[in-house]
Amino acid sequence: MSATDAAVPRAKPNLIGAALVGGIIGSLITLAVLLFAAPSLLSSRIVRAGILADPQILVDASDALRDAQYAPVLSANRAAIETPFGSSWKGASKPEVTLVEFFDYACPYCKASNPAVDRLLQEDKGLRVVYRELPILGPDSVSAARLSLEASKLGRFAQFHDALWATGRPSPETNAQAAAAAGIPAQPVQDGAIEAELNSNLKLAGQLGATGTPLFVVGDRVMNGAVGYDMLKDAIAKARAKA
Repeated sequence: MSATDAAVPRAKPNLIGAALVGGIIGSLITLAVLLFAAPSLLSSRIVRAGILADPQILVDASDALRDAQYAPVLSANRAAIETPFGSSWKGASKPEVTLVEFFDYACPYCKASNPAVDRLLQEDKGLRVVYRELPILGPDSVSAARLSLEASKLGRFAQFHDALWATGRPSPETNAQAAAAAGIPAQPVQDGAIEAELNSNLKLAGQLGATGTPLFVVGDRVMNGAVGYDMLKDAIAKARAKA
């Protein structure tokens, strides 16, 4: 790791995220206890039958609690989350809805999610995807992120991004290949704006309860992990309906 790599903090276990998940589970348990223990308010048998017939009820309740938890963070940081660094975005120049992805080039789940994101961009001409670098998986990730942001400053983000995904996991060799494809120098430079962006992304991801990458944000929804095409499409549709 270079001296400049050391400037980017390494990810630590997300105790806040774990606490929030625990709080959500606790809230659901409390809700269930109240419902089952209070027949005067609602028949416990009806509630139990409803949950057994449609377990999605609990998932929806968990989603609602999570969204409510992060609503103040999203409201206070909307511009910082959705405004791209340089050319670190794809899709509509005047978007109807914006999907934000915090990602790491070394993350297999990010790589697995990329085809779904590209498909959504192809299908939805009103969608913009903003890419936020979150290099938490080692020095090669950090170097790749710095090169990506350097390409972004020069209007070459998409070329670097697509080339690196095509070559595989970040390494000195694959990073250099992607840089060559984007027409930028192969060695990342120390740049105050790039360092500020990386640190800002790390802080924002922590505030949004990130437990790893990818982390997706669209509208009022925060989704951790490779959630897949269908969930992303549904969240985009709901965000558009509220816009």
